[in-house]
Amino acid sequence: MCGRYANSKSGPAMAALFDAEDLIAGAWDPRYNIAPTAQAPLVRRSKSRGGRVVELGRWGLVPPWAPDPGIGTRMFNARIETVSSSRAYKRPFASRRALVPADGWYEWRKLPGGGKQPYFFTRPGGVVFAGLWDVWRVDEEKDPQAAGQGDLNLLTFTVLTCPAMGEAMETIHDRMPYVLPPERFAAWLGEEDAEEAELLAGPAPSLPGELEIRKVGRAVGRTGNEGPELVAPIGGDDGPSTLPGL
Repeated sequence: MCGRYANSKSGPAMAALFDAEDLIAGAWDPRYNIAPTAQAPLVRRSKSRGGRVVELGRWGLVPPWAPDPGIGTRMFNARIETVSSSRAYKRPFASRRALVPADGWYEWRKLPGGGKQPYFFTRPGGVVFAGLWDVWRVDEEKDPQAAGQGDLNLLTFTVLTCPAMGEAMETIHDRMPYVLPPERFAAWLGEEDAEEAELLAGPAPSLPGELEIRKVGRAVGRTGNEGPELVAPIGGDDGPSTLPGL
């Protein structure tokens, strides 16, 4: 699964990286502890803007048919094995796919004596998750108070996950976010034709060898904690960890 990640890139930097229009307008600061229900950047195609845009959405997809946005707290991940057939995800998978920029993500390894040790998975330049987006609209008649607070449309997104790759990664967790290579960005966004099997082929086989797996401090376990120190390696090991025992 992917339940926490970091993204320190600015709106203009992401716009340049993805050749997209920046719609964040200074509303985003670097985050090193992004958790479900938080606002975070995504890249998607916008018909009204005529191309790619970078904008903020709430992490945790809320389908249009949901009675309220609370369902998003459980829908921050979608499995590639069922995403094309799931009631909640098949519609956005068909036409509302997104890129989710990240420096890397966290996973927790269960320790033999109890407790969990967090690790940060990253690589130079960061990673890009395969995501889906959708819009949930406030019912003005049922919830006039919420309707009166501003925008009636809530943009939300989810991150796809797949089986973990590589022995070192599998030692920590059995699943990981679906990391897309740059050559698949256009197809994922629907700018190029692609079969379902191609879209859901999983990360590039070379990914495990490109990742650095850092043992990091447990402060990341509290969503209120922030800062670059959360991704700093601990234990005197500043390099990649590749051994199964970590």
